[in-house]
Amino acid sequence: MKTSPIKRWKAGYVSLLLVVATGSVLTLLTVYALQRATNTMQTQAKVQLRVDYSEKEEAILRSIVAITPNRAIRAMQSGSDANTASRTPLTWETIFTESLVLANARTSISPELVSSLGVTAVNKGNLGDSGLATVRNIFKPVPPHVIGVIAEGINQPLGPGYPPLMSCADGTTSNRDQYYPIISDKKYDALAQAGLGPQFEGRSKFNVLTYPQINFGYAKPGENFVAKRNWWAFTMDVADHDDDMTYLARQKRTFVLSIYEIPSQLAISASSFMSLGAFSGGDAWQNVTIEGGVFAGRANVEGNTPLEAVASRREITLANDAVIGKIDQHLTNTTNPFAAGNRERHMVDNQGIAGGAFFPVSQSSESGRVAFVPINREAAFFDRFAHTPETNVLSTTSWNNYSIGALQCAMQLDVTRVTSATDPTPEEFRFSFLRNNSRNTNDDLVVVPDNCPPGYAPLWEEGDSYNFGTEVVDVAYGEVGGFRFKNKVSGLVAFNNGSFGGDPRPGVTKRGYLKIPFERTELTGLGQRCVAIYPQRMKAFLAALGADPASINNSLVVNVNYSNLGPEYPLKPQIPCTDNDYGLVLKECANLTPFTRGFSLVTNLRLYIGDDFNIVTGTPPAGYAPTGPYYPPCSLFAPEKRYGVDVDPFSVVLAGQVGSLAKSERVNSADAALPEIRPLDSRNKSGTAMQASNITVNLRPIDHPAALPPITMMNWLLVLEERRKEFY
Repeated sequence: MKTSPIKRWKAGYVSLLLVVATGSVLTLLTVYALQRATNTMQTQAKVQLRVDYSEKEEAILRSIVAITPNRAIRAMQSGSDANTASRTPLTWETIFTESLVLANARTSISPELVSSLGVTAVNKGNLGDSGLATVRNIFKPVPPHVIGVIAEGINQPLGPGYPPLMSCADGTTSNRDQYYPIISDKKYDALAQAGLGPQFEGRSKFNVLTYPQINFGYAKPGENFVAKRNWWAFTMDVADHDDDMTYLARQKRTFVLSIYEIPSQLAISASSFMSLGAFSGGDAWQNVTIEGGVFAGRANVEGNTPLEAVASRREITLANDAVIGKIDQHLTNTTNPFAAGNRERHMVDNQGIAGGAFFPVSQSSESGRVAFVPINREAAFFDRFAHTPETNVLSTTSWNNYSIGALQCAMQLDVTRVTSATDPTPEEFRFSFLRNNSRNTNDDLVVVPDNCPPGYAPLWEEGDSYNFGTEVVDVAYGEVGGFRFKNKVSGLVAFNNGSFGGDPRPGVTKRGYLKIPFERTELTGLGQRCVAIYPQRMKAFLAALGADPASINNSLVVNVNYSNLGPEYPLKPQIPCTDNDYGLVLKECANLTPFTRGFSLVTNLRLYIGDDFNIVTGTPPAGYAPTGPYYPPCSLFAPEKRYGVDVDPFSVVLAGQVGSLAKSERVNSADAALPEIRPLDSRNKSGTAMQASNITVNLRPIDHPAALPPITMMNWLLVLEERRKEFY
C-alpha cells in the first residue's frame, strides 16, 4: 500500500485582538438589535396601551351620557334627599364609578371572550387592566374648583373655552350642583347673563342658544334654538390611576357635559309612534305647510308633504313619495335614508348653504356622546289630583312640579261637588289664583255655589261699590228668588237698590255678582255636561278679586276633584274620554292680548273649541327680534280636542305648533296593537272626522323665548363635548 507524504502548509498566526474586537462588535450589534427590539416592543406596548385607554375612555364617556339623565330625574323625585343611602347613588362620583362598570373599563378582554377561546390559563400582559378603584384619580374638577370630581357651570369662572357662565342666587342649588346633577328652576335666575342673547321677563329660564355640532337634527347645527343649558366640566385620564406602574404619561382631557332643557318648539312633536302625511281616514294631507323640523319617537312618513327634517329616537320609515329636505334626491335604489352614502351625499351637496350641511333624517343614537330624552308624563300631565306632594327632594324643583303641566298652572278651577251619585251636574266650583305671586288657599279662593245667577259669582255685599275702569262687564244684584242685571257696564258700579232700579228681593240681604270666566253648561245637541271657560273675561275678574294681573295669572288648569269620597263628589274622568264624563267648552277666546305673556289651558276633560282662538295680534315685548304679526303665545293641553259647540264648523285653520303627549312607540311586535298618532286629525263636536279638504294647517317652529307659552312640554338633550385643544 502506498502512502502520500505529509503536506506541509506555510506558517501563519492568529490575532487575538482582532478576534476580541470582532466578537465585541458582533456582540454589541446583537445587544443593540435586542435593545432596539425591546424598545420597539415597549413602544408598541405603550402605543397599544394608549389605544386601549382611549377606547376605554370613549366607552366611559358614552356610559356617562346614558347614566346621567336617570340620576338627574331621580334627584328631583320624592325621597332623593331622605338619607345617605338615597343620596349616594345620585352623586357625580357614583355616576363616574358606574360608568366604569358599564363600559367594562377594568379589563381589556371580557371574561366571556376568554371563556369562548377555551384557554385554560390566561396570562394577560396589559398593565392597563386594573381595578380602577379610586375614581378621583381618574376624574377631577376643572380648576379653580377643588371639591368632588366635577365643576358646576354656575357662579365661578372656569376660563376660556367653556360655555357662558350662568348665575344662581339660591345657595342650596349652587352647593348641591357640585355633587349631584341638579336640574332646577332656581338655576340661572339672572334676567340677563354675559355671553348669551337677551332674555325676557317671564322667560328667564330660556335663551336663544346655538345648536351644538351633532348629527341629531332636532335643530340644524350652528343655528339658533330656544333652550336652557345646564353644564358641568371635568378632566379625565384613565391612565393616571396606574401611571406609577405603567410609567405612561398622558395629557388630561377636559370635557363639558351639558343638559339642554328644550321646551317643545318644533312644528310637530311627539315621543310616540307618529304617522305623517295622511289622516286616519286615508286621505293625504292637502292644505298643509310645515316649516322646520319634526320630532317623533318613531316616524312613518307616508305622504308627499314636504318636510325639512325628521328627527327620531328610534326607527324612521319613508314611503316612495316622501320628501324630506333634499334627501329624496340622494336615495340610492332604496327608500331607506340610513343606507350608506345617502345622507353624507346630502351634506356634501349642501356645504356652504346656511344650515344645509346636516342630516335631514336622524336618530339621537347615531351621534355618539348624545342622548335625547322627551319628558312625557302622558295622562298624568293633565291631572293635578293624581299626584301627592313630594318630600325630601334633592333638587329645589320636584319632578312632578317640573313635568306635570297641571301642577304648573297659576290658576286652578275644580269641580268640587255634584248633585248626586246618579246626577253628576256640577253644583260647586272652586277657583284659586295667585296674589303677590303666591297662592294662599284660605284667602285667594273663590267658592262658587249653585245658588247664584248662572255664570256669576258673589263678590260684593249689599251697599258695596267697585270701579271697573275701562273694562266692560256684566253684573247682577240680588239674592235667590230675585236678581237684577246690568250688561256691558264700566266705571263705578254701586250694588244697592237705587243703582239697580229697585229692590229685587225685599226683606233679605242681597249681594253683588260679577259675570265670571267659567260656568256650567250643556253641550247643544249632545246633552253632555260641560264646564265653560271664557278667557276674555279673566282680566276684569282677576282685578275684582285683587289678584295678580293676567301677566302673572296666565295659565289655568280645569280638573274634577275626585279625591274626596261620597255621593256628592264627582268621579274621576276617564282617558280616553267618554260621553259620560264632563267636557270643557272654550269660548270668548279670540282676543287674548290681555295675557301679555301668553295663556295656557290644561285639563283632563275633552276640550270643545267653540270660537276663534287667539286671532288678534298684540304688541311684542321690547327686543323681540322675529318679524311678522305677534300673537300672544298660547297652548292648549287636553286628552282630546273637538271643534264646535253650537254647530259643527265647516273648516278649521291651524297655525303654530302641534304636539302629542301620547306614548305608543311600538318598540317591538307586542306593541303592534298600539295606535299611531296622527297629529293633524280633526273632529267636530260629535266626533266625526273633518274632511281633509276643509283642514288648513300652517306650522312653524318657535324661534324666540318670548314666543313660548306659559306651559310647554319639555325635552332634554345631553351632549358630552371635549374642550378644544387650543384652550389647554
